[in-house]
Amino acid sequence: MDNTLITLETPLKRGETEVSQITLHKPKSGALRGVSLRECLDLNTDAICTVIPRISDPQITPQEMARIEPCDLLQMGAALANFLLPPSLLAEAEKQFLSQTE
Repeated sequence: MDNTLITLETPLKRGETEVSQITLHKPKSGALRGVSLRECLDLNTDAICTVIPRISDPQITPQEMARIEPCDLLQMGAALANFLLPPSLLAEAEKQFLSQTE
């Protein structure tokens, strides 16, 4: 999974236009500079607000990140955390979740 499409519950306003969907790209190491992986996995607000502008399309500014709704911040943070986890760990977690719901 190299990209994740996020549909914002509350679109960002940019003048006359609205941004309602944002594509997040899987970060490379350079996009993670200045934050720890642990902070990203803990969904630390500062870490999310630092990394998301570096991996978003259209690019979100730090000022827009400061105004984003908490539910949208959580969506983006969860996508960021999923990018950092090994695929085998994600598959195992999904397997366990599905076995509990049956």
